[in-house]
Amino acid sequence: MQSMALRVLLPFEVLVDETDVARIVVETAQGSFGLLPRRLDCVAALVPGILSFEAEGQGEVFLAVDEGVLVKTGRTVVVSVRRGLRGNDLARLRDAVEQEFLTLDAHEEEMRTAMARLETGFLRRFATLSDRPS
Repeated sequence: MQSMALRVLLPFEVLVDETDVARIVVETAQGSFGLLPRRLDCVAALVPGILSFEAEGQGEVFLAVDEGVLVKTGRTVVVSVRRGLRGNDLARLRDAVEQEFLTLDAHEEEMRTAMARLETGFLRRFATLSDRPS
């Protein structure tokens, strides 16, 4: 039986490094899709959700992953995500996705608002500089 190598990378660590993976299921904005060893090479943008894979001797394994990207080349699949959790309890992982990955914390939302204000102020000042005669 053919298998794939799967690596799930976080910014500062490797969450998964498996070599005998029979199948992988991921979630994208267009829905879930599966990968088998003979599938054509592809790239997919991932949304926060559950990634599952079937590994030799482990059965089905579940990961809660944040947004990221998946790249399949040959029989190697590399997934790079901002955050990820490994677990056996699918309900707990789904809760983690909803609580941790889908909701922005207040600090991050405040930072985005502050950056938007800075950008707007910069553009206004830049526009007034370009309107002045030389």
